[in-house]
Amino acid sequence: MESELAEKKETVPTAATLTVDNIGGIDNAEVTFQEGVTVLSGRNATNRTSLLQAVMAALGSDQVSLKADADEGSAELEFGDERYRRKLTRQNGAIITDGEPYLEDPDIADLFAFLLESNEARRAVARGDDLRELIMRPVDTAAIQTEIEQCEQRKRSIDEQLEELDGLEQRLPDLEAKRKRVTDEIDDLQEELEEAQAELDEANVDVEERREEQSELETKLGELRDTRSELERTRNRIETERESIDALEDEREDVQQKLESLSAGDDADIGRLEAEIETLQEEKAELSKEISQLQSTIQFNEQLLEEPDSVLADASEPADDAGDDGAITDQLLDDSETVTCWTCGSSVARDQIETTIEQLRDAREDRIQERTEINSDLEERRETVSTINESRSEYQQTQRRLDSIDDEIASRNDRIDELTDDREALTDDIDELETEIDDLETDDYSGILDQHKEVNQLEFKLERKERERDEIDDEISSIEDRLGNREDLEARREDVTDELTDLRTRIEQIEENAVSAFNEHMENLLDTLEYGNLDRVWIARTTREAREGRRKVTKSSFDLKIVRSTDSGTAYEDSIEHLSESEREVTGLVFALAGYLVHDVYETVPFMLLDSLEAIDSDRIASVIEYFESYVPYLIVALLEEDAQAVETNHERVTEI
Repeated sequence: MESELAEKKETVPTAATLTVDNIGGIDNAEVTFQEGVTVLSGRNATNRTSLLQAVMAALGSDQVSLKADADEGSAELEFGDERYRRKLTRQNGAIITDGEPYLEDPDIADLFAFLLESNEARRAVARGDDLRELIMRPVDTAAIQTEIEQCEQRKRSIDEQLEELDGLEQRLPDLEAKRKRVTDEIDDLQEELEEAQAELDEANVDVEERREEQSELETKLGELRDTRSELERTRNRIETERESIDALEDEREDVQQKLESLSAGDDADIGRLEAEIETLQEEKAELSKEISQLQSTIQFNEQLLEEPDSVLADASEPADDAGDDGAITDQLLDDSETVTCWTCGSSVARDQIETTIEQLRDAREDRIQERTEINSDLEERRETVSTINESRSEYQQTQRRLDSIDDEIASRNDRIDELTDDREALTDDIDELETEIDDLETDDYSGILDQHKEVNQLEFKLERKERERDEIDDEISSIEDRLGNREDLEARREDVTDELTDLRTRIEQIEENAVSAFNEHMENLLDTLEYGNLDRVWIARTTREAREGRRKVTKSSFDLKIVRSTDSGTAYEDSIEHLSESEREVTGLVFALAGYLVHDVYETVPFMLLDSLEAIDSDRIASVIEYFESYVPYLIVALLEEDAQAVETNHERVTEI
């Protein structure tokens, strides 16, 4: 991890220049950040948070706000040889973004790199929310499950091929024995044929002088031999067709059984599911819009509390009334307990606005939770539709194969009928030829017909046996060729098994890495920060079996554990609610850092932004910054002047925006 971070720091540009127009409380500004730590130092209402929002905007985040009196704004980041520009436009109360930012998808950066006060990871720790859900949100678990299923299918296919090879290998001894037996039979037939041929040749010599007179008989004998040969071939073809039909009938039975186990799918079910998916997508889009609007309102009100003069000065005073410039700002600065409401202009207690902001945050979290649940419902329905479609596709393919087998069986039966007719016709021809030969036979040719028949029969048998031997040789050769691929198949199976193991453990590994990273960094920082009786803060990962749709899966949860000790040294377990605000903030930051490292966010965006650290004392802030600096190429931190004084002086500082 450290070597990867070091390599990343070596490859990123050494400086970044940001140009801002009408974002937050900023009219326009240009700031250059050097690689390493940049401290935005100043009192409240000096646009430090607005500058961080501008950085976020240029990087791709939607969690930014326009200046109150502007309908358009922009942020441009010059980073190395590239320029990234983002334009913001106010339309119907919402902020619309356009342009080419640094990130195409800012979600992971919003979670683990842009650590402003409203950052979801920081707030989740403070509230005691489900930390596992946040860590695993960037992981496409559905895609991993699909990969697992595809990998399992490949492994089953290879296993079937290896099992088939085992069966073929077991057949080899029987085939070798059969080939030897057929070869012996061929040798015997060749000897018999030679003897029969010699006897026929001898008989032919005895009547050589009268051969011309008997040429018609010889012709008929030749025709008889050819016709018998054709008859034998026809019989063999009929036998081959019947064997093929038997094999097809066996396959048809298997295919029919498979077809009966499948479902053709119900169009009504698919239609209902697709309608539900469309409804859920609309609900999700509406929730996303509400979340965006709530975020804009929250950020505006947060900015109103921190930088009231920059938000309200231009929006509250007429442009031509120079004598009253700064009147509202002066009121806000004179009375830190009240703020002028931006909607009605009346004076409102700060704690009332803070309560409203908290309510808005809770509402936003509720919407995010609703969207998460809708996402889960969407995935479940999409998976169901996919399963139905896969089953339907397999059913249709099986039905097509069954139809194809039926067609082939019918075609082969027709062929058998044709061959049977041919066989009967050839049999009739042979009977006719034998009758003609009997009529032509003389005493001198007595017995020659029988000898011809014997020679013909031996030739037929020999030809058939030689063909049978050739078929056995071909089968043995084919099996040996296929067995030669066993090593390749076994290697592929090993690769697929390794891939399957990696996929099955990928989610678990990410979880374990996240827990390990948090626990390691939390331990290191607690040793450095020395929080009195706070002995240890760590995450314990627990698992349980649960059903997800039709699958049984392992569910994990992250439980935040806290141990304190009394003055007498007795250790006891505590809860997040009892941590001080400073302790909660540090815990939230470490959790975000763990996510930043586990998901290699530094590979995606080499920036991390820190804001609203006032709950932590100055010396500890300096220690946190020093610790984070080792893991982030660009760390930009917004601090009050008194907190900035405790940070090392060699860091870049921005005091005017």
